[in-house]
Amino acid sequence: MSYTAKTISQYGRELIAFRIGDQEFTVNIMSVREIRGWTPATPMPHTPSYMRGVINLRGAVLPIIDLSARLGMKPAEPTERHVIIVAQVRDKIVGLLVDAVSDILTVTDELIQPTPEIASDLERSFARGIIAIEGRMICLMELEALFHESESEAA
Repeated sequence: MSYTAKTISQYGRELIAFRIGDQEFTVNIMSVREIRGWTPATPMPHTPSYMRGVINLRGAVLPIIDLSARLGMKPAEPTERHVIIVAQVRDKIVGLLVDAVSDILTVTDELIQPTPEIASDLERSFARGIIAIEGRMICLMELEALFHESESEAA
């Protein structure tokens, strides 16, 4: 189904919702290239602790980021139920390891609440707001803010 600019603004923005542990997050659907099942990654030396390694994605080397570890939570122990969200961060393509993708949401700006003041500096740097919908509290994440320019270049 194709949307015109008028219908997009009328219905809001589309977000991909996913889970890490007991928490839900969303990212803009426009930054997502594909969602694929977990594939074991080949570790790389001298990389940040949250980088699982790399996989071969149709002939291209794709760095895999453990989003749980990147957010300061317990590193993931991937199973066949985990997924990789292939996303564009600035001009780089990266794989984000998450527990599961749960929804595609269409939200209007009125549904997005500001990030609470008690959030940590890291949370405030990547969290663009909280979406309270259907009895759920979902963090709206800005992928570009999660990775410093030098980190995305290294990946």
